[in-house]
Amino acid sequence: MAAILLLLTTLPISFLWLNVDKILILFGQKEDISAVAKTYLFYLLPDLVVTSLLCPLKAYLSSQSETIPIMFSSALALAFHIPINIFLAKAKGLEGVSMAIWISDLIAAILLVLYVVAKENRKGGNWNGGGWRDQRVEDWLRLLKLSGPCCLTTCLEWWCYEILVLLTGRLPNAKQAVGVIAIVLNFDCLLYSVMLSLATCASTRVSNELGANQPVTAYQSAYISLAVSSVSGCVGALVMVGARGIWAPLFSHNKGIIAGVKKMMLLMAVIEVVNFPLAVCGGIVRGTARPWLAMYANLGGFYLFALPLGVVLAFKAALGLSGLLLGFLLGMATCLALLLIMVVRIRWNEEAGKAHTLASEENLRTVNTVNGTEV
Repeated sequence: MAAILLLLTTLPISFLWLNVDKILILFGQKEDISAVAKTYLFYLLPDLVVTSLLCPLKAYLSSQSETIPIMFSSALALAFHIPINIFLAKAKGLEGVSMAIWISDLIAAILLVLYVVAKENRKGGNWNGGGWRDQRVEDWLRLLKLSGPCCLTTCLEWWCYEILVLLTGRLPNAKQAVGVIAIVLNFDCLLYSVMLSLATCASTRVSNELGANQPVTAYQSAYISLAVSSVSGCVGALVMVGARGIWAPLFSHNKGIIAGVKKMMLLMAVIEVVNFPLAVCGGIVRGTARPWLAMYANLGGFYLFALPLGVVLAFKAALGLSGLLLGFLLGMATCLALLLIMVVRIRWNEEAGKAHTLASEENLRTVNTVNGTEV
């Protein structure tokens, strides 16, 4: 069901990607940059189909705490990605770099499909019954109700970064400013993968323990995840500070861009300290099947506070890119404060009772569906 839902979402996303140059120009981006973005996304279109299968596979295994197969498939895909990327970049330039991404994701997806098929065959899984064709309208509505806020929670934060790039393009000396923020956010993406992993672990542990009617263990998992994320945020910030002198020269020889990256990575390092526990708080509330809490927090913190404040500091106070990032820092701090209040107010015994009841009802319906009994 999740794979079908994702395949349907590729249609509007593909339309946006094919018209991204017009959209970027409408928002004030340079025509040459917009044309390059369209070319890159055009050759990345197959990745939408590939990830529509890859993401549900990862979620399926993660929900059962089977993370080692995901790790090995990703590592093997990365091992292939490096030579494929080098070869295609030399052969086709930017288009080759884009193609290398979806080819690597396809390798990971194939590996996970083979693993899941082998695993289900070992368990004697029934491939004919209990599939998506047997799902009722209520099941699709439940999926949409759960996945919609989860999707928006991540998208609201990610889109805010994209708006940040668009706003950077309207600063004085826009070409240099965009180069600086692109390089800084590239490093942030490396750390974001760690944040996302911690958030997924927190969500999985909390949801599994609540479903097992273990409120104390769920509570402990949530707060241990928060502690680990706080430490990880500090470590990530230190790594970013330590790498700021060598990161920019990997992308550019422009002295202005290198100096700007060194300066902005100091501010971005402070943002990471807040961003790590923020991501894990989102994972915790998702684990309690209330992802709309994180969605509302992101909507308020990023769009009602971070963006307006960043614009004022960047353009009215003439702080430039530093003002945009400072606005983001304060917005993230607001999001984190809101989510921490929500996490502290969670009544774990009640949540465990609800989750256990839901899991019991679903198991009963599954057994009766397989046996051919209408419930």
